[in-house]
Amino acid sequence: MAEDRTVDLVVVGGGFTGNSAAVEASRRGASVAVLEAETIGHGGSGRNVGLINAGLWVPPEEVIRTMGDAAGHKLMAALAEGPSRVWRLIGDLGIACEATPNGTLHLAHSAAGVRDLQDRHRQGLAMGWPLSLLDATETARRTGSRSFFGALFDPRAGTIQPLSYARGLARAARAAGAHLHDGTKVTCVQRQGDMWVVTANGHTVRAKSLLLATNAYFNGIEMGFRPEIVAVSYFQLATAPMPARLRDSILSGGEGCWDTAVVMSSFRIDQAGRMIVGAVGNLEGPGRPVHAAWARRALARVYPQLADLPFEHDWRGRIAMTGDHIPKIVAFGPNAYACFGYSGRGISPGTVFGTQAAIALLEGDERVLPIAPIAAHHERMVRAKEVYYETGAVLAHSVRPAPFL
Repeated sequence: MAEDRTVDLVVVGGGFTGNSAAVEASRRGASVAVLEAETIGHGGSGRNVGLINAGLWVPPEEVIRTMGDAAGHKLMAALAEGPSRVWRLIGDLGIACEATPNGTLHLAHSAAGVRDLQDRHRQGLAMGWPLSLLDATETARRTGSRSFFGALFDPRAGTIQPLSYARGLARAARAAGAHLHDGTKVTCVQRQGDMWVVTANGHTVRAKSLLLATNAYFNGIEMGFRPEIVAVSYFQLATAPMPARLRDSILSGGEGCWDTAVVMSSFRIDQAGRMIVGAVGNLEGPGRPVHAAWARRALARVYPQLADLPFEHDWRGRIAMTGDHIPKIVAFGPNAYACFGYSGRGISPGTVFGTQAAIALLEGDERVLPIAPIAAHHERMVRAKEVYYETGAVLAHSVRPAPFL
């Protein structure tokens, strides 16, 4: 950003939430400025696993116990429609992001994992979701591996190239008239009269409404508020493209996968035929050798035919976790929301929350939000929890022999 500007809505953060809000607001005729400290999609959005899921990490009954019946059902209904909203946006906006709406497989890593999936299947059917429980034989046919005990298939879900989706939303917002500025670190946010004044790069944006969409990448903005989350690292490694002869026998249906282990893992195949393996852990910290060695062992165990396929790329992102694993919308001032805490489910919830937050801010009607805004949210023992998650991931990747744990 190289000049002062006055807009209807200023968005801080150029990921799924911020860019979805910018698309919606711009299409409604509002003036919008998106301010991103790094590059569009630099944070958890561009470093996402690439799985589009319906619902949350926690099962429906737990969500309803935590939130109450009406609020829980409202949130779950909004997120159940999340994947279809993403697929529709991709089609309507012409976003090239390797969209593969072929479903996902939640894989049982053990007999206990099967029981977990059976319970999730029961709860999902009660919500009216079109889930299928697969036995070990069908799971082996779908994945091309006999390492798993069963799977829960969700046909609403699928995979994308997440950075391409984040950037595609940004391009669509710009085409609709939004001003997008990367390399623009916000340093101060103040309320002056009936306007928000956001300072970045020595310039100011004055706006009627403000959306803070930094999630796990909030970086020291002077504003009297910060989203309280537990930042958990998730890493991924991508192999060289698989030989053509193996493409028909490994995830031939194109589903994305993750498992039931406490230290979760994921894998999917991209359009070029790369196997992308991911797990909880910081690949940029001292645990890198342990995590990288685990990925090599896990790939060889689940897919022995890929044992010698080299990893050519790796990256790590931060997940914003909340204590109850339920996203939050904090109304930290007049006409101002902060959306955060997707707990690893950023694509679909980020799209839903960003879109609806834009509508609520422009129309002054919080009833359109998927979850009621709150005045504040506090997390206890944040640093201790972050150390706990990374230490647990390092230990799990050091000693556990089972696949994708």
